[in-house]
Amino acid sequence: MRKGFDGLSGLVRDGMTKDPLSGDVFIFFNKRRSQVKLLLWERDGFSIYHKRLERGTYELPSLTSSSASLELRGDELMLILQGISLKSVRRRKRFDVEKNSYQSGDVYAS
Repeated sequence: MRKGFDGLSGLVRDGMTKDPLSGDVFIFFNKRRSQVKLLLWERDGFSIYHKRLERGTYELPSLTSSSASLELRGDELMLILQGISLKSVRRRKRFDVEKNSYQSGDVYAS
């Protein structure tokens, strides 16, 4: 957790092969999962959000592939930061424009 703006943006560029200037939020946890850093490029510079928990740890979603990184939705990030277990969250079915279909969830009742 010693890296600053340049070090984290280098990890994004070289380690994740992503563009740190894309406007995406990049999330870094320490080994004990008691600290988190979020790196974000805003129009005129980088922002870092750093939080250290005094008690407890952050729950990370399980990786489904062999990759060391994964994509999260904004609401999933907020749940992680607030200490809410992602396993206990149940999503309702919603329309997804990108997939042009309905996302998994509960069955519609008529």
